[in-house]
Amino acid sequence: MRIAEIIFEVTESDEGGYEARALGHSIFTQGEDWNDLKAMARDAVLCHFEEGSVPRVIRLHLIRDEAIAV
Repeated sequence: MRIAEIIFEVTESDEGGYEARALGHSIFTQGEDWNDLKAMARDAVLCHFEEGSVPRVIRLHLIRDEAIAV
């Protein structure tokens, strides 16, 4: 069965760049910059799913945690 999309939760890495985890699937990847992350996420998805079951869309959801002093 082919799913319509796969969603990655993306966070900024402490070492620089980005880390991404797929929701509901055991896929993790990282990239040095946003464009690198997109390419790595696409490659990870293509490697994880068999031909014919690859999702049509990869959605990257950036999570940013920021504390503001008051």
